[in-house]
Amino acid sequence: MARNENGQTLLRESQLSKRVKNILFIMCDQLRADYLSCYGHKRLMTPNLDRLAARGMLFERAYVQSPVCGPSRMSYYTGRYVQAHGASWNFVPLKAGEMTMGDHLRPLGVRSVLVGKTHMRADLAGMSRLGIDPDSTVGVRIGECGFDPYERDDGIHPYSGHDPDPAYSDYLRRNGCDGDNPWEAWANTGTDSDGQARSGWFLKYSRLPARVPEQHSETPYMTRRAMDFMREAGDQPWCLHLSYIKPHWPYIVPEPYASMYGPQDVPPVVRSEAERRDPHPVYAAMMKHRVSRTFSQDGVREAVIPAYMGLIKQIDDQMGVLFSFMEEAGLMDSTMIVFTSDHGDYLGDHWMGEKDLFHEPVIRVPLIVYDPDPRADATRGTRCADLVEAVDLAPTFLDVCGGAPVPHVMDGRSLRPLLFGQRPADWRREVVCEYDYAFQDARIELGTAPRDAWMRMIFDGRWKYVVFEGYRPMLFDLASDPDEFVDLGASQAPEHEQARQRLHEALFRWALRPRQRVTVPDAAIESVEVQPRISEGGILIGYWDEDDLARARQSFKPRFSSTNPLVRSTLDRLTGKQGVPQ
Repeated sequence: MARNENGQTLLRESQLSKRVKNILFIMCDQLRADYLSCYGHKRLMTPNLDRLAARGMLFERAYVQSPVCGPSRMSYYTGRYVQAHGASWNFVPLKAGEMTMGDHLRPLGVRSVLVGKTHMRADLAGMSRLGIDPDSTVGVRIGECGFDPYERDDGIHPYSGHDPDPAYSDYLRRNGCDGDNPWEAWANTGTDSDGQARSGWFLKYSRLPARVPEQHSETPYMTRRAMDFMREAGDQPWCLHLSYIKPHWPYIVPEPYASMYGPQDVPPVVRSEAERRDPHPVYAAMMKHRVSRTFSQDGVREAVIPAYMGLIKQIDDQMGVLFSFMEEAGLMDSTMIVFTSDHGDYLGDHWMGEKDLFHEPVIRVPLIVYDPDPRADATRGTRCADLVEAVDLAPTFLDVCGGAPVPHVMDGRSLRPLLFGQRPADWRREVVCEYDYAFQDARIELGTAPRDAWMRMIFDGRWKYVVFEGYRPMLFDLASDPDEFVDLGASQAPEHEQARQRLHEALFRWALRPRQRVTVPDAAIESVEVQPRISEGGILIGYWDEDDLARARQSFKPRFSSTNPLVRSTLDRLTGKQGVPQ
């Protein structure tokens, strides 16, 4: 390989053509990391995702910022923690003005497009206050997390309020699946042996095949819509968010996937009777949720999980379709591919259903990143054990598209140094996850005020510490207790007290970091000599006399050397004209 006079590697023209132009950001809903074969599942084979991991990097310890769809996704889209963006529960609107990855990428000439789900509800009150028409281009982007919707489909029609008659339902009708709500009547309903239609909302009927023909079910449909966009995209760089609805409930899948797995393929449940003896009060209340009680019953996991596995197998097969299309279209050499999930699913583990609390099956997600940049060749096919977070994807995409970092806006960090085998010495030591259970039955059970119904978790790779308002903390040692059966939150052992104190201090430091000064970057502040600049504007603070002011002016040397365009534009606003104090 050729090198220049300084010994730096020179990339051949053929290599330069492989630098990233586009980004394909694939997200599944409620997909556990351990239900992919590349993450260790023994019965569910996912060869297409395994091959993607072999071409890229698999992150073994990737964590979301919340165990719930809406707040987790808002953290992915903004690069900010829940504490910062404020959308703490499903359908709590992301406030108008909150910047998302689309807002950061669009000025760089990159289209940000949505196919599928966001779980976003528009901040109509905020737009009304600001005089923004929700149907305008700006209004639509605010309502769609910064994306231009190529096809928005949240997959909970007609209950979401977003899609009373979505394109997918029209598509089903055109293909022989009639009815007022074909999404439910066909894609999420099965027929029993007596010919009776049975809704997939009922867990008992997860074992039935969905009525919809497989090629018309949601996952293949969304895959085709993503390919439709790629065919039409033209030469402009794009970031396509392909957001699948499945394997989220209703847990029902068409043939041939409905028959692929049975009770014999269901992994052993991860739970202990000890967890139900004197549990933490919040945990005890969540074990009483209807979904938790149902999943704790005998036979429920054996009915549901085979369908869950079938939905995942269908996704993997569609990854094969999509990647083959991209190969034929010549897109693989110029497109970064990211595959992840918004959170996991308890599936009966820890006596829980759904995704409350912070056990590993819920907050640890799959993350596979394929970067065609030749600098990533050194790490292809490797597994990264560093702690990474959902908030890292937005700054990664900004980095890929040539944007300057915005650490005063985004809480995450670009993953590209890890992809290039250049781990920063100051990489994070902990990950943080937040949960607002104000909307849950557990809050009512406990009599907790909505503003006090917050939990925050910090995890350093061994110790997992959870704090609550009004209750003792929880603590788990994943080195000695990888299944998280033993809550050490009340233990008086010195080692446990030290771990709690250390992580409490780390969480306190995290909470103290400013996250709302997003209009002025740190580098702009560091580039301005504040006092002399103000004095030039006629505002004199602290000077003794005219000679004191003259000496200050004489010694002042403005430091406007930054080439960062964001810093430069901020300096222009602060000084009135570029490079010259006002």
